[in-house]
Amino acid sequence: MSNVDQTSKERAKKLFGSSEITGFEVGTTRGLQQIHEYLFGGLYDFSGQIRKKDLSKGGFRFAAHLYLKESLEKIDEMPESTFEQIVAKYVEMNIAHPFMEGNGRSMRIWLDLVLKKNLKQCVNWAKIDKADYLNAMQRSPVNDLEIRELLRAALTDKISDREIFMKGVEQSYYYEEEDFYK
Repeated sequence: MSNVDQTSKERAKKLFGSSEITGFEVGTTRGLQQIHEYLFGGLYDFSGQIRKKDLSKGGFRFAAHLYLKESLEKIDEMPESTFEQIVAKYVEMNIAHPFMEGNGRSMRIWLDLVLKKNLKQCVNWAKIDKADYLNAMQRSPVNDLEIRELLRAALTDKISDREIFMKGVEQSYYYEEEDFYK
């Protein structure tokens, strides 16, 4: 594991029950930027900053940087009252992929904060297989049913459980260990 990954992973673990996490905006681009800055501040010179270059992964082009600001504004306006709406918003944020690096790790924390605030639930990430998750996310821009059902099956109401949070951080970083799309 790289120094960036190790340091940001330790920071992610420190978020549980911290005053920092309670200060993040929930469900907004600004909140996602706050998470990214917290995890990657001092590790990347672009931490917390919206990218100014185009980005692709595994043959998929994320939102063009020229339209990113408008895309993120539309995502911010998306409703988040139901599980289906929250997953749709998560998928759209993934398509936007606002940062040069660290999107997945930041967005999984962001998603859990949205779920906790609106549904009093979070994802037990330890229940989601890496290949299943990455394949579902790769297909989600076309149809979010697969990722929605994968996440639904892993929902828990144990939103204050330290062990679930810590295992979630471990799993989130495990998803990023090797480039699945190569």
